[in-house]
Amino acid sequence: MAKKLRLSANHLDDLMVFSAVLQDATIKVGDMAYFPEARRFACVTNRFFWEDSGQGKSRHPKRVRSGVHFDGVLSAAFKNLPMGDPNHVLELLAIEAAENDGGTIFATLVFSGYAAVRLELECVDAALEDLSQPWKAIRRPDHDLD
Repeated sequence: MAKKLRLSANHLDDLMVFSAVLQDATIKVGDMAYFPEARRFACVTNRFFWEDSGQGKSRHPKRVRSGVHFDGVLSAAFKNLPMGDPNHVLELLAIEAAENDGGTIFATLVFSGYAAVRLELECVDAALEDLSQPWKAIRRPDHDLD
């Protein structure tokens, strides 16, 4: 059994780690939600299991189900997401984060197809936790940059 990953983020630099760990995660539109009354954004992902990326001859690429949430969310904006299609699958490219002039943080989940979720945070307060054991993936993410 693989050890389940559990991370917390309390600084901008921590979100860079989240971005690396979640690169190429797939997320269904219906598996993400913004709860304004609780000031929380949460999603469940199928993240690529980069810790054991299947580089050896006998290894296979894997994915693992992971939960992610951001607390202290002041607002959430959604761009190019088919909100009426909860089964639409998005591929996460990166999480970009920066402090704005007012002292709050903008964390943007950037997806393929020019889709994005932009969160305004009062501070960095996020967590990621694996919810399952890894399973064999159909294929390894490919970033052909040529």
